[in-house]
Amino acid sequence: MENNSSKKRYFFKTWLSILGPGIITAALVFGPSKMTITSKMGTDYGLSLLWVVAIAIFFMMVFTDMGTRIGIARNETLLTLIRHKFGKIAAIVIGLGIFLVATSFQSGNATGVSIAIAEGTDTNPKFWIAVFNVIGITLLFFKSFYAILEKLMLALIILMLFAFLSTAIIVQPPILSLIGGFIPSVPPASLGLIIAFIASCFSVVGAFYQSYLVQARRKLSNKPQDADRQLLGSRVGIFILGIMSAAVMIAAANTLHPLGIQLNSATDMGKALEPLLGTYASHLFFVGLFGGSFSSLIGNAVLGGSLLGDTFGYGNNLDHPMVKFFISLVMIFGSIIALVFGNLPLELIVFAQSITIFLVPFIGTLMFLIANDEKIMGIHRNKPLIKAWAMLGLLMLITLAISNAQNLLT
Repeated sequence: MENNSSKKRYFFKTWLSILGPGIITAALVFGPSKMTITSKMGTDYGLSLLWVVAIAIFFMMVFTDMGTRIGIARNETLLTLIRHKFGKIAAIVIGLGIFLVATSFQSGNATGVSIAIAEGTDTNPKFWIAVFNVIGITLLFFKSFYAILEKLMLALIILMLFAFLSTAIIVQPPILSLIGGFIPSVPPASLGLIIAFIASCFSVVGAFYQSYLVQARRKLSNKPQDADRQLLGSRVGIFILGIMSAAVMIAAANTLHPLGIQLNSATDMGKALEPLLGTYASHLFFVGLFGGSFSSLIGNAVLGGSLLGDTFGYGNNLDHPMVKFFISLVMIFGSIIALVFGNLPLELIVFAQSITIFLVPFIGTLMFLIANDEKIMGIHRNKPLIKAWAMLGLLMLITLAISNAQNLLT
């Protein structure tokens, strides 16, 4: 009996070591803003934009693979490699830029997690903003924060998968429409949503941070990581991100789209499901919204805080007191904005978007050049086919940046 228990623990630890970094990346990308965009795509255009999910996930996988291989190939952090190859200014711009963007968007995560609980309990959302940010900061004081983070994100991903897949199955999507959704088409006035979804799902910042997560996992296990297994884990994590996005879109497409209901947030979708499918479906969706919001609340803060820590020379050590302080700052600033303004102020959205427009292509390009460098990467450098796909992905990022810049100016 004890032998079986040991085998189960070993099996769980082995798969956690493989899936951990990819699962964390998927969890921090799939937040309330992603759910809002995905819900709106399904509500406004039915299943016709499922192909957008497939394309965004494919390019996210290409860049997450790059991040994984950089983490496998080197002990130095990606920001350190950029500092050595391109200079201090490039590293500071990336580290400080990501911290500012993470802080700017953190209030949306705080609001999402509070509403998910407040809707089900009929309580004040501001109370839950304070509660879950205190919980998030408290987690930082546990020994080996990365191990806690890995288990928490895995639990939240399982929670989201259960909630969103159950909701999608309840609505019973027609198979032919489902298949037809993967044939590329651009319905009238859908371009803005397509751009918004690709920009949020094809998260170069998330792919960048994957290299840190792979290194943190290696430190935790204290032994070399199998490259093929780590790449498999990162792909599984991003594939799960795609499954969750598709499930939310399917639920919206089959319930709200036929009725022509207007949707402005993921919360609206949860409320709209109740009269159509009953309180069970509505509660299921809010469970998923909680999972997505809380995972992003923690993951976004960890990403922003740890990269700022690396900018100041603390490396990828999540247990360093200063790194924990920077992570706490993201949570505190995000919760203050959410408590004072009730949501993300328009000025902060414009500020965060304007930074992101220039930052994302810059990060993607430097990451691509690092992954191409044989001296840095050795056998893990980009292969010719990956180079071709990555260059196409960079072209897409630059196109999105130009489009977003035009939108901001007009």
